[in-house]
Amino acid sequence: MLARLTDVDVAPSKQSLSDRLSHWLDWTHAVALSTALDGTHAPDGSAPRFGSAEEDECARTRSSLALSIAGDRAFTEESDARETGDYTLFRQRYLALQRKMLATTGHLRGRLRDMLAQKNAEMAQLAAVDAVMERALSPREQMLLASVPRVLEEHFERLRETERKTQADAQAEENAPAATPGAWLDVFRRDMQSVLLAELDVRFQPVEGLLAALRTS
Repeated sequence: MLARLTDVDVAPSKQSLSDRLSHWLDWTHAVALSTALDGTHAPDGSAPRFGSAEEDECARTRSSLALSIAGDRAFTEESDARETGDYTLFRQRYLALQRKMLATTGHLRGRLRDMLAQKNAEMAQLAAVDAVMERALSPREQMLLASVPRVLEEHFERLRETERKTQADAQAEENAPAATPGAWLDVFRRDMQSVLLAELDVRFQPVEGLLAALRTS
C-alpha cells in the first residue's frame, strides 16, 4: 500500500525469514531465545483461564480501535489544509493513533501470553519465545512504523501539487478539465485511513497468533 502511494517499485526480498532475523537479533537476544527454547517451563496456574470472554474482549478491542480510526477528527473535522497545505494535524493524529494501538495491543499480547504460559510446558515455552521476540523485534518495528507519517506527508504534498497544476492548466487552456477544489484532501484522508487500518492489522498479528495457540492448547 505504501509503495502504491509513493509510486516506488519495491522488489520482493530475496532473503529468507531466518536470514533476515539473523541481522535483527543481537547476541543478547540470541542468548535469551536459546534459553527460552532449551529451558524447562512449568506452569504454576496463577494466570486467569482463557475462554470466550477473552476472545470477545480481543474482538471488541480491535473493533474499538478501528472505530477510533474511522471517527478520528483528522477525518471528520474540516481542515485548513485545503488552503494552507498544512500537514501538521494529520501527523499529530497519526502519531496519537499509533500510540493508542501500541499501548492497547501490547497490553492484550502480555495478558494472552500469561494465559498461554499456564496451559502446559509446551505452551509455556511458546510464551517464553514470544516474550523474547517481542523484546527483540519491537524496537525495530516501532522505528519502521514511525516512518509512515513521513511517507504520508510526501503523498499529501504530491496530491496537493497535482491539483494545483490541474487548476493552473484549466485556467491556461479553455477546454482543459478543472479539478474539484479540495478533492485531493478527501483522497488523502481515505488513503491515510486505509494505511492506519492496515497498520492495525499488522499490530494485531501477534495477538491473533497467541489466540490461535490458546484455542488449540
